Amino acid sequence: MMMGATSAPPAASVSLSAKSEVQSTSVMPHLTVLLSEAVDALNIKPEGTYIDCTFGRGGHSRKILEKLNPQGCLYAIDRDLAAVEAAQQIQDARFHIRHLHFSEIEQLSSEEKLGKVDGILLDLGISSPQIDEAERGFSFRFDGPLDMRMDQTRGKTAAMLLADISEQQLREVIKDYGEERFAKQVARAIIKERDNGRPISTTGQLAQVVAGAIPKVEPGQNPATRTFQALRIFLNQELEELALVLPKCADLLAEGGRLVVISFHSLEDRMVKRFIQSQEDRDTLPSRLPIKAADLPQPRLVAVGRAIKPGAVEVKSNPRARSAVMRVAERTAAA
Repeated sequence: MMMGATSAPPAASVSLSAKSEVQSTSVMPHLTVLLSEAVDALNIKPEGTYIDCTFGRGGHSRKILEKLNPQGCLYAIDRDLAAVEAAQQIQDARFHIRHLHFSEIEQLSSEEKLGKVDGILLDLGISSPQIDEAERGFSFRFDGPLDMRMDQTRGKTAAMLLADISEQQLREVIKDYGEERFAKQVARAIIKERDNGRPISTTGQLAQVVAGAIPKVEPGQNPATRTFQALRIFLNQELEELALVLPKCADLLAEGGRLVVISFHSLEDRMVKRFIQSQEDRDTLPSRLPIKAADLPQPRLVAVGRAIKPGAVEVKSNPRARSAVMRVAERTAAA
């Protein structure tokens, strides 16, 4: 998998024509995915200290605050300034918000002198407001500038990326991050458009080019879905961010503290699953050796239950929840 190839900071549909999708103006309300399940999984201690690494619009944070007593504390971070502004509307002495990427969780811990914390929540992916605001450039449903940055204070826009990326690199991005089987055709069409003096600068333009390049579309999926997803993940270095933050979370958790991660993409979920397994596994030795399992290094994390997915009722009320997967792990006493 190709990673870190842009200057972006550390950070997949009845088939309709791209034009008709872009002209759609329907907006879904922001609904927090797995709200009760995620907060319950944190096993909240009323006097505990918690970190919400992806505030979004605060559904999880507000639910956590409901369970804390006056001695409890919640720190939230988000790379999106709009989310930070929304968080600043919460007037609660127990709540603190910072404009940070979640890979910068150590900076939060150091500057706030947190020490060990009792729970950390990661709600990955993008929020409904980001998708539904045309000027953010995340969605093919609304024609707007091709931005796609979660943190609009740093890094390249998607339009800037497409202006200078090579065809081979673009093909790899679309294939690796979007799992698009027609990545070669899509990359070629985008570069051809650019080389013909029509650099792609809007979501509508990109959606139309992609739709024209894909010969066969899966039932229920817009042809531009996987390409938009790939560019967003790559541009914001979402997988790199996740790879950086997971071990830091294990370091910051107190014994008995919980790590709760909600993923919306198979690449993310695979990374979370493998990380928990890597923290759980212990080396094994032949039984004939005079060493007991208790003498081996103990796991730092243990999985709590199985992966959890939204139920049918939640998916019906919030279709964007359908791909969500939640995994939970608990910190052990191991160093």
